[in-house]
Amino acid sequence: MNTLLDRFCRYVKIESGAIEGTSKYPSSPGQLEMGKLLAEELRAMGIADAEMDEHGIVMGTIPGNMPDAPVIAWIAHVDTSPEFTGLNVKPIIHENYDGSDIVLPGCPSRVIRPSENEALAGLVGKTIITTDGTTLLGADDKAGVAVIMDAAQYLLDHGEIKRGDVRICFTCDEEIGHGVDHVELKKLGAVVGYTLDGEGQGYVEFETFSADLATVTVTGVNTHPGYAKGKMVNAIRIASEFVHRMPADRLAPSVTDGREGFLHPYVFEGGVPEATIRILLRDFDDAKLVEYRDILHSIANDLLDEYPAAQISVVVKEQYRNMAAGIAKEPRAVDLAREAMQRVGIEPKSSLVRGGTDGSRLTEMGLPTPNLSTGMHDYHSPKEWACLEEMEVAVRVLVELAKLWGEQIS
Repeated sequence: MNTLLDRFCRYVKIESGAIEGTSKYPSSPGQLEMGKLLAEELRAMGIADAEMDEHGIVMGTIPGNMPDAPVIAWIAHVDTSPEFTGLNVKPIIHENYDGSDIVLPGCPSRVIRPSENEALAGLVGKTIITTDGTTLLGADDKAGVAVIMDAAQYLLDHGEIKRGDVRICFTCDEEIGHGVDHVELKKLGAVVGYTLDGEGQGYVEFETFSADLATVTVTGVNTHPGYAKGKMVNAIRIASEFVHRMPADRLAPSVTDGREGFLHPYVFEGGVPEATIRILLRDFDDAKLVEYRDILHSIANDLLDEYPAAQISVVVKEQYRNMAAGIAKEPRAVDLAREAMQRVGIEPKSSLVRGGTDGSRLTEMGLPTPNLSTGMHDYHSPKEWACLEEMEVAVRVLVELAKLWGEQIS
């Protein structure tokens, strides 16, 4: 089996979904299992300093042969999205894809259609990897992990390539906004980083959403429903009204694209005495997030006027910020990524990331970290899929990046 494909299929079978609402880091034991495996594989390749720390962060160095060259870092995350299960992933390999609809056999109602998916329509003859339709595939971000591992093996096998040290870093809990909580930039020791966490092929992404997370807690009054007149205050009803009053004709994911931001309630749980809503606040402009916070507080105040016996709290926490300004401080980070893509024969593209990566936080911390394509598509969905040939191109891009940064000796 193809080495890259073999790696990828092995990795996706390890259940490593992030778990929201826990104080543990990493939030799930599968991430530690992944980290342990990767550290062992890196050491087996010959990366002597590869290790997993107490937080599950894996680091190691592909030693270079040009000590004066800048040190760069390749970064991916081992966790998968909590939005759908990643337990018992059964990857299906579609060799020489013929351009037809792909029916996922574990759930035949789930069909990946090229008529609805421009990227898939352009990959006739390629190797496509899907799930059986009952789980995530986990290409986000195990495609990135596999690409880094394969590129590392290539550089180790080709010691003649002129380059500096390359640092590898695998993080945990990126999907729940905590990917770099325990990453120390001094320990990482790189001039720039690259997250391998992008879709498709040929993208160099250097502008992301800024993000906050709002937790709305409604506290009501519970009593026996048969004798509740004038006494009961139903938190479920008030929380439902809160969601209903959020703008639906604008500021919702289903009606926005491009540079438009949104408010997205994605968790609703609780009962009569208390109900909780978790809401994502997203925009490319930090100032807009302040406006979105004000909208939530205004809804809460209006509802408190109508339900004076209730309590409503709105707690907003910052998650990450648009990486664009930080990336601009080191233009070589993007320029050399584009050149690397041109060297392997693909035309580089840029897009807005309507989400975030570990690179958002790393850039904010002082390490310019653009995001690169890894061949994954339709992530966070049971219809997620990946293209092997696009993953192979991503490996070649990393190799060229190592060469290009090796030429940056001042």
